[in-house]
Amino acid sequence: MDLSLFVIQFLNGLQLGLLLFLVASGLTLVFGILDFVNLAHGALYMLGAFVCAWLTQVLGNFLLAVLLALPVTAVAGLLVERFIARPLYARDHLDHVLATFGLILVIDTLVHLVFGPEGIAVPLPDFLNGQIRLTETLVIPSFRLMIIGAGLAAAAGLYWMVTHTRLGMLIRAGASNRTMVSALGVDIERLFALVFALGAALAGLAGMLIAPITEASIGMGNNIIITAFVVIIVGGIGSMKGAFIAALMIGLIDTLGRSYLDDLFKLVMSQDAAETSAPAISAMLIYIIMAVVLALRPQGLFPPKAR
Repeated sequence: MDLSLFVIQFLNGLQLGLLLFLVASGLTLVFGILDFVNLAHGALYMLGAFVCAWLTQVLGNFLLAVLLALPVTAVAGLLVERFIARPLYARDHLDHVLATFGLILVIDTLVHLVFGPEGIAVPLPDFLNGQIRLTETLVIPSFRLMIIGAGLAAAAGLYWMVTHTRLGMLIRAGASNRTMVSALGVDIERLFALVFALGAALAGLAGMLIAPITEASIGMGNNIIITAFVVIIVGGIGSMKGAFIAALMIGLIDTLGRSYLDDLFKLVMSQDAAETSAPAISAMLIYIIMAVVLALRPQGLFPPKAR
């Protein structure tokens, strides 16, 4: 095995896992505390990417665009919570699914009308557009390291907020027993709005970080939202710890599986059979893991306490 190639693939998996965590952390907060199924969470991921891409073109500064796009995405989350989610809290999950699926179509159409049908490329500043040479054969793009660093910083910030602040205490209590939190006099509507805005900002940040690599494009959130649901099911709905560990696990397994599963299969089957079966199995691998977790531990690997 080429060690340099393995390190690069490992970093790719770590990058994917941290981006998944940013999306899944907001999704698990909304689902775990509000009991609201938000299929449009991926549309907020896309909206963050487009707003950041447009601001980068206008301002000529990617980092400044990220700082300005974050509150814009949070406000979009507040609007979704106030006018779409709040009237549906008392309804069943099928109504949530239908409403947020319709919201995906609305946001996609609005983005099409405002920004046009084509994707928007995001130019990077020179200091993020280069490469870092660690060894003669190991060269890592600077921006990939920046994504990993930003993802780890966001995870550390969320951990601090959830474990060391009053808002975090209310979030943990709401994830465990939101009826008791409401009965104790907490302004539950305000808490729900803050959670929704935080989730939208985290999803938008993930879209902003991936946009310079894939460009901002309509529908880009549709695939990641499916994987994010896998993450929160595996980790445990409402659990930030579960979302973090499951996201890293899913990201690494998906990336390394696509790269090395055929080599593993060649140890026990013919080369033709391995090259035929490995791509199909690697594409299903994360869903197989989800099915195993649901069969053996339906509450997830790290469910919130007293849920």
